[in-house]
Amino acid sequence: MLTGLCAAAVLAAGVVAPAAATAAPARTGTEPVYDYAGAIRETVWVDLGRDGDGDGVPDRVAADIVRPKEPAEAGKKIPVIMDASPYYSSVGRGNETQFKTYDAQGRPVGFPLFYDNYFVPRGYATVLVDLAGTNRSTGCVDVGGNSDVQSAKKVVDWLNGRATGYTAKTGGTKMSAGWSDGGVGMIGKSYDGTIANGVASTGVEGLKTIVPISAISSWYDYYRSDGVSFGFNPDGLAQTVEQRNGGQDCSAQNRKLAEGATGNGDYGPLWAERDYVANAKNVRASVFISHGVNDLNVMPINYGQWWDALAAKGVQRKIWLAQTGHVDPFDYRRTEWVDTLHRWFDHYLMGVDNGIEKEPQATVERQPDQWANEATYPAPGTKATILRPQPGRTAGVGTLGTAGSRGTASFTDNPNAGENEWAANPSATSANRVLYSTAALTSPVQVSGTSSITVTATPSTSTAHLSAMLVDYGPATIRNFSGPGEGIVTGTDRTCWGSSTDGDSACYKVTSADTKNVDYTIISRGWADLANYQSLSREARLTPGKAYTMTFRLASTDHVVPAGHRLALVIGGTDANFITAPANPPKLTIDLAKTSAQVPLAGAVPARPRTESAPAGPLAHVPAAARFDLR
Repeated sequence: MLTGLCAAAVLAAGVVAPAAATAAPARTGTEPVYDYAGAIRETVWVDLGRDGDGDGVPDRVAADIVRPKEPAEAGKKIPVIMDASPYYSSVGRGNETQFKTYDAQGRPVGFPLFYDNYFVPRGYATVLVDLAGTNRSTGCVDVGGNSDVQSAKKVVDWLNGRATGYTAKTGGTKMSAGWSDGGVGMIGKSYDGTIANGVASTGVEGLKTIVPISAISSWYDYYRSDGVSFGFNPDGLAQTVEQRNGGQDCSAQNRKLAEGATGNGDYGPLWAERDYVANAKNVRASVFISHGVNDLNVMPINYGQWWDALAAKGVQRKIWLAQTGHVDPFDYRRTEWVDTLHRWFDHYLMGVDNGIEKEPQATVERQPDQWANEATYPAPGTKATILRPQPGRTAGVGTLGTAGSRGTASFTDNPNAGENEWAANPSATSANRVLYSTAALTSPVQVSGTSSITVTATPSTSTAHLSAMLVDYGPATIRNFSGPGEGIVTGTDRTCWGSSTDGDSACYKVTSADTKNVDYTIISRGWADLANYQSLSREARLTPGKAYTMTFRLASTDHVVPAGHRLALVIGGTDANFITAPANPPKLTIDLAKTSAQVPLAGAVPARPRTESAPAGPLAHVPAAARFDLR
């Protein structure tokens, strides 16, 4: 059924964003004054100036456009909201898997998601770009490389009069964007948001803001982690999104992807081309990030390292962090998201002085549907704190604090075990991991930012992988991020967000939180190949019986460990849930005096608990979510 809000939206030419649950001061902003049903719908094919599919003809990317006709008739230029994607004809967009649709003459009819329905009546144009090699674009996908980024960048250039567009895929007449004021805001989830990051990293003029949702900042960190492989490669994704394109042969490009993504996990030229963090210094656009701290598809390290690089450049930025997995905020906090997005675009594309740039920088979900604002991210008062494992009376189990340590601990890499086996029974010796925990906290401690761990380990073989995680031991209700909806349940009722026409509805199914009661929460994870202890670009052969020291990253997060809970550090070998095993899994001996975690903490943990403390077990566990295709 449709709610009253939805019915009103269908009947009206446009709809103002629904009021938030709590009253807020009235703000000046764009209103739905333009006729969506009569909007101009057209397609431009923009020349990329390259021949990615090797057919002897320069590639052209298709950009489908919806824009209100009234501003153009009045000689008024308008800004653009752009979503560049490889998914418009392959795997679809949004929680309801929407595809682009066209009429018999090839004119665009159905635009996935609500951006056109909501923003076109408010005076924006919406432009959905097919990446080269997908849907109606020629060329080939290169999974985050130059072709992908240029597919969107060239459309930004066309909107600013710097690139050539045509009325057809081949031939046709030149087509200008005289209706555009040149200002562009890019948005998108996952692969789409990743392209927004990539285009921003070029510093292209005219890109005013980006809103990357659950997006990649470095493709290495989607497929690899500090020398280890997650077990899949970019050529597979390329083949998926090239389905239902114009029939071009992209096998040569796919071979390049397969050859460049070496299985040993080293960072090489293919990954360097797709590392937007390295080019964050070029970013001119403001950035509004949204990510799930439990996203096990696009790992949270992607938002954390991007955020830190943007901060170093002084980029204006804002962030939402949810307890979900790989989920769009439209599907976990819809009313507030649309309102915030509306004000964000109004400010950065329309020049509306609505104060959004002065509001708290971070909004974080503490418990399902319970949100807190923070003045900054990482949280105010956060300090890099060194936590050290200290041996206890039980082998492989001890305490965690800020005081120095001593001794060693050992475990054997079992490639069939993983994080949930390691986290269960935390007070008992395990053959497959070591575990160190604080005493029960007397006051809350907030982990806010990106952690790292330095491990000194002696392997018994010439190949060794390491895994580490931070765990909050204590009862909690969390979003069920490992469930089928990754923290949400989709209902049957709908709400509407803008105007609808035949073939393009503004109405979407309502969602609610999918929750789960747990006894521990894994709040941060990381993985590494010890053979990359000197360099991520070149692994070394390890000498059995020799100690090696390596520092690697743990996932970015923002999590409050409540009073009465314990914060633990767990170290293991191959995590079967995520990484591939080494050729010869070893026994690993950890030098505790030379092993520590650097954790961004607001609050304090004891330097050294008075007695050995470990959470009681066994405990219920949260299964690890599977990796999915990058939608």
